[in-house]
Amino acid sequence: MVDVFDIYDKMERNNVLLSFKGEITSDLLTSILQIMENKMDTMQEEPKMKKKVYNVLVECLQNLYHHLDEVTEVEMDKNRSAIFMIGKLESKYTIFTGNYILNENIQGLKNRLDEVNALSKEELKEYYKKVLNNGEMSLKGGGGLGMIDIARKTGEKLEYNFLEIDNKISFFTLNIKVSSQQN
Repeated sequence: MVDVFDIYDKMERNNVLLSFKGEITSDLLTSILQIMENKMDTMQEEPKMKKKVYNVLVECLQNLYHHLDEVTEVEMDKNRSAIFMIGKLESKYTIFTGNYILNENIQGLKNRLDEVNALSKEELKEYYKKVLNNGEMSLKGGGGLGMIDIARKTGEKLEYNFLEIDNKISFFTLNIKVSSQQN
């Protein structure tokens, strides 16, 4: 039997404001954004911080929605399934996302994340312009600006991990910190 109190207690200790596990749909994204906007209103969050969290949240959720890898038919239940959590400790929000990824796509994503993490604030700005002006689209239809934009808006490094599930798929996690100060 699942120890629901243990889950509740962990969420309470980490001040998890919202969590979701399941299929990611466009309607869900709209609902999550509305819920978080309302929560930040009731928490009387500063407008600047609210905007920053909201913008980063949009990027994180769009990444989940647009970049979920289609896994094999054997893994159908994991096909569009992902996890999302947002918490707040003191003045810092933390956004966690997790989704399945084909092992063959890990190296490209890892290279992209490492490239973004290696850049300074000014270099990120220039890289963003370069990618924007490049006009190239990824296979999933995006220009690859999401991770760059998250790094620019947060001033933080993108924390990530890949947990191998089997020889075909892994679970990709991304941990984003959003604070009122920018590094």
